[in-house]
Amino acid sequence: MPDAPRTLASTLQSPILLIGAAHVIDLRRPLRAALEGRTLDAIAIELDVERAAVIFGPEPAGRTRQGAPVFLRLWSTIQRRLGQELGGGPPGAEMRTAGEVARERGIPILLIDDPIRETLGRLLRSLTLRERLSLLVGAVVGLLIPPRVVERQLDRYNEAPVDYLEQVRSAYPTIARVLLDDRNEHMATRLVTMRNEGYGRIAAVVGDAHVAGIAAALRRQSVPVETIAFAQLRGATAPSAGSS
Repeated sequence: MPDAPRTLASTLQSPILLIGAAHVIDLRRPLRAALEGRTLDAIAIELDVERAAVIFGPEPAGRTRQGAPVFLRLWSTIQRRLGQELGGGPPGAEMRTAGEVARERGIPILLIDDPIRETLGRLLRSLTLRERLSLLVGAVVGLLIPPRVVERQLDRYNEAPVDYLEQVRSAYPTIARVLLDDRNEHMATRLVTMRNEGYGRIAAVVGDAHVAGIAAALRRQSVPVETIAFAQLRGATAPSAGSS
């Protein structure tokens, strides 16, 4: 992946575009349309080096490598099953699409997420025994949960994403802090660093639950932000966007 910016025409006045994706819903076509309609210096994705090697490697997308932590293997299995049953394609399909668009346009792919093993390590060290058991039970239940239940939860999230995430924080504060809040701050910091290195016009494809947190972190650093939410992409029409 390129280390240096491809153009000096980048402008720090351009907003960072945050695009919200869902890993079990097929958004490849609207995502491609949203990216192809932009002048960009780089496309950032919510992956680390290890996960990017799996998503973009010769193995089937989403196939977690042997030796990965048990929670990661369970979650990967859940995503593959729900993706197949909900017609969403293999896990990571939206990240693969973003990478394909970047390669077609000859612009860099920027990896902005924390290393997955470090994140899981921080999570497990922070959890109480009760929280660890709850997380493990939730992962096992996820192997059996009907797709219609997942669709209902996605609809609830779409109707009021802020309220939904606050409920998650209330029920699972440690998980929300490590998996959402901390990573949001870290991804925002990396985006600002890359922007200051010359990639002024960046589109970042991340899970939709990260969009509001990353946007807030960027605004605190006086970086303009534009967002396209998962619900807008899912609408299968030309998405409208809000900037600030």
